[in-house]
Amino acid sequence: MIKQNSRIPCVIMRGGTSRALFFHDKDLPRDEALRDSVILSAFGSPDIRQIDGLGGATTSTSKVAIIKKSERDDADVDYFFGQVSVDHPVVGKTMNCGNISSAVGPFAVDEGLVEAVEPITRVRIYNVNTKKIINARVPVKNGRALTEGDFAIDGVPGTGAKIQLEFNHPQGAVSGVVLPSGRPLDTIEIDGKTYEYSFVDAANPVVFVHASQFGLKGTESPYEFEARADCKDITRLLETIRGTAAVTIGLAKDIGDAAKNSQTLPKIGIYTKPVDYVTPDGKEIKKEDIDIIGRLFSMGRMIQAYMGTGAVCTMVAANIENTLVNKIVAGGGDGCKKLRIGHPFGIMEVEAELDHSPDGIDVSCAMIGRTARRLMDGFVYVREE
Repeated sequence: MIKQNSRIPCVIMRGGTSRALFFHDKDLPRDEALRDSVILSAFGSPDIRQIDGLGGATTSTSKVAIIKKSERDDADVDYFFGQVSVDHPVVGKTMNCGNISSAVGPFAVDEGLVEAVEPITRVRIYNVNTKKIINARVPVKNGRALTEGDFAIDGVPGTGAKIQLEFNHPQGAVSGVVLPSGRPLDTIEIDGKTYEYSFVDAANPVVFVHASQFGLKGTESPYEFEARADCKDITRLLETIRGTAAVTIGLAKDIGDAAKNSQTLPKIGIYTKPVDYVTPDGKEIKKEDIDIIGRLFSMGRMIQAYMGTGAVCTMVAANIENTLVNKIVAGGGDGCKKLRIGHPFGIMEVEAELDHSPDGIDVSCAMIGRTARRLMDGFVYVREE
């Protein structure tokens, strides 16, 4: 049953290789539990098809962004990100999404939350989840965010206007430190076998493991991985390592709690050195065009492309001596200021302004280029609870 007051203004936007429902903060309930209920209903969760809502039944298309004009001196808008579970009644709130971050600037321009300035409008975004500032440089024409352009990103058909995202001082986004365990490389024993992993916190915390430890090439697509007979066994191992890292960072009290209450963070990914491979849509990726191959997982599933925040974290990891990423990256990675990551559907590039010192690494800014587009605006109708 739908009540008239359950009609809520909503915008659907693609940001990078993800898609989200965008809401103004003022249009949602103040009570957190009621707000979560409204969001879940809007997406049609929990349901593996999300058939009764606007979700796309994948982690990349089940995301929410809530925006309001900021009262901070260093920001124009406040942006809250939520990872909406497809099959559980959960709205994850501990992380940010770099791809969806790229749509926040265009949304702010088109909704009149910032003054439109041609040809580039700088939008200062405060991410509520990580308490970090992101600068978005948004192309603008005739008072609105420009959509058309010649910038292409792998994983999205066609081209669009380039949005430059600058993550200011991304290190320690959740834990407050770059290396939550205090070490660049950790080990864990599972079922009598020892696994190595690196746990790095920058933009979002990510656990890095080597594909070969799990009998993987590292070039598998999500479809190939899920078709493997040992997919569930590998996923269980990855979840055990990820859950251990969640306990380390204080997001869960044990591995079981991490699987239930900290599904969105930390992320985990498998990595290997550059080799030639072919994407599911037939694109040939040459080893000389990439520095590392990565496959990130979100909520137990390998994602189709690569997370923007994950790219930032991978860049930081490449610059920390003796991390797994640092050992894999061509040239050793130390002092790397541009990183090319081979993902399931192509290549993602990330750049950084950073300095090394005896006290560690100082990342003043990490940058990625994305495109974004408003797909629809209107109202979403939510069920009466």
